[in-house]
Amino acid sequence: MEPVLHVATHGAAGGPALVLLHGLGQDGGIWADVADAMPRDLHVLRPDLRGHGASPVPDPPYAMGRIVGDLERSLAAHGVRDAVVAGLGLGGMVAQALAVKRLDLVRALVLVNSAPKIGTPDGWRAEAERRDRIPEGADPRGYAGTCAALAGTDLMAATATLRLPALILSGTRDRTVPPDLAQEAATLIPGAETVLLRGAGHDAPREAPQDVARVLMDFLARIGHLSSPAEGQR
Repeated sequence: MEPVLHVATHGAAGGPALVLLHGLGQDGGIWADVADAMPRDLHVLRPDLRGHGASPVPDPPYAMGRIVGDLERSLAAHGVRDAVVAGLGLGGMVAQALAVKRLDLVRALVLVNSAPKIGTPDGWRAEAERRDRIPEGADPRGYAGTCAALAGTDLMAATATLRLPALILSGTRDRTVPPDLAQEAATLIPGAETVLLRGAGHDAPREAPQDVARVLMDFLARIGHLSSPAEGQR
């Protein structure tokens, strides 16, 4: 049986959907402050991906296709279509893969400190074995399983086929996915917008939630996903 993801929700069920995906070794909580700043008429969803947070932890290794499949089923269960999907690091790769597979689900992408390809297969295999690198509170099996998925994921060609609104956010102090690497997606998706978050590191939604929320709401307003970036905020 495939896992059923834990999903925290905010705002109006049935409203324009905004899906916020976390990074490796994290959970949807990293987006909590950003979600709280969003307008009330949005339907904001913060899933915990397989092997993370309160979601099930299947035995490793994982594949990106399975991670995306989990997300597809969870979004369907919540009645989500035509969503803006934002992802940090790993979450940005999941968002790209979902958009390639299901354009009916994804209206626009927001990639935060992410890229179509991060690291190398050998590097991710080594990362899976380094227990000292696992973030506090993360499940070692989930971490290792997801590292295996990242080792097998190169979305450069797939992302280049996307034709949809996209916003690329990069923290100037991110050493995990430096801005020059994060900007690769902007060269692949025609018309993609880019924003540098001055002074932010990799975990920008936690480090600079108000800045991320402001940039995100401005983008949503420009693409017509909400009536005004200032209306209906909590």
